[in-house]
Amino acid sequence: MSGRRHPAPSRRALLGAGLGAAVIGVTGAGSAHASPAAFAQARAHAFLTAAMDAYPDHGTTRLAQSYADQAGLFSTAFTYDNALAILAFIAARTTGGRDRAVALGDALLYAQAHDPVHDDGRLRQGYNVGPYTFYDGSRQPDGFVRADATVNVGTQFGFTGTAVGDMAWAGIALSALAGRTGKRRFLEGAVRIGEWIERNGRTDEPLGGYKFGVDGGNQKLPFTSTEHNTDLVCLFGRLARLTRDRVWLERRARAREFVERMWETDGGFFYTGTNDGVNINTSPIPEDTQTWTWLALGSRAHAGSLDWAARELAVFDHAGRRNSTVPAGQSYEGVTFGSASLLANEDAPIADSQPKPDRNGVWFEGTAHLALALRERRGGRGDEARARRLIGSVERAQDLLGGGQTVGGRALPERAGVVSASSPLDTGFGFGYYPYRHVGATAWYLMAATRFNPLRA
Repeated sequence: MSGRRHPAPSRRALLGAGLGAAVIGVTGAGSAHASPAAFAQARAHAFLTAAMDAYPDHGTTRLAQSYADQAGLFSTAFTYDNALAILAFIAARTTGGRDRAVALGDALLYAQAHDPVHDDGRLRQGYNVGPYTFYDGSRQPDGFVRADATVNVGTQFGFTGTAVGDMAWAGIALSALAGRTGKRRFLEGAVRIGEWIERNGRTDEPLGGYKFGVDGGNQKLPFTSTEHNTDLVCLFGRLARLTRDRVWLERRARAREFVERMWETDGGFFYTGTNDGVNINTSPIPEDTQTWTWLALGSRAHAGSLDWAARELAVFDHAGRRNSTVPAGQSYEGVTFGSASLLANEDAPIADSQPKPDRNGVWFEGTAHLALALRERRGGRGDEARARRLIGSVERAQDLLGGGQTVGGRALPERAGVVSASSPLDTGFGFGYYPYRHVGATAWYLMAATRFNPLRA
């Protein structure tokens, strides 16, 4: 609701014993006694590392390219994906992982301080982190930091707005870094994000909460998202704990009240939000509002949302399906993006120049959300067994899907990185997910595999 490669020798010499050497600790390379799960996690970290290091000639201040080149988004680095990468590196609990997380955190702080237009603590939806030639033939020559020291905002795709959810995840990542490193700069960056959200998102509409954010023209958007307010329950809770300022508790309560108003008692699930602040938007119903709410609230009164997602959004993708792109002999289980994905028109492309959707395409990021939430719920052995089965499906996808893909024009490490979906799937929100290796899906897999809850305040 966010690829890079191992650096050339000159780049390794530049990094020396810092981030470059730390990669060995992150990936666990060379261990003859590592379990299959440990190797799967090592390969996932190798992908995140490659995504960070894809453009070695464009400076050490950098973000990770979100998708493999084949996705057609070129060097776009989404703020959300990079926040997740920070959290996944922290979850590794190694010196190398910590160093990588710090580097990405400092890049987000740099973006806060060097926006080409605004000086108010905001972050954009996405940035360019390397050169490319756009579809119309226009050249984008810069890395993340331009020659004038401003950050390279993703204008060609229009990723210039600022969403409360993206900001919240960046704040969650920075606050996690503050807690892990003790460095005040990360807490200060998270507080700036929280204050921007308070100024620009707070609403006195009947349903309350915090609204969606602003578009690229700085115009406020009318929507209020359950997902975004769930993120704020975590962010504001962390800021209350780290700053000891009780104002964040009031803001946290406001976000939580909105989330709880979206609960459908009869169905046992959360609605997606509101378009006008007055009426609840009852369709479509996404997966993340069911799983993130448990991870952030831990409310037994709402624990049934996990069962709803596992039951109502369950999919099984295989080569025999009409629009499946899964190779013969393979199959994957998990959940899809939301209720609308199950009703997608399989006779029409998801969008211009895109393929037709598979109603049973597995959304691997959401599958990892669900696996982690089930592990956190601990409602008996059934939750853990189901979570392990879902994680196994994601690990098979890492092994078998997305081969031959590149980031920054360089081959990715083999069997490294999780694709966003097993087959093209339609979210019902105007965009799709496809079988391209993805930082966000990979980071969520790592957090599910290591039982790391990023939304616990």
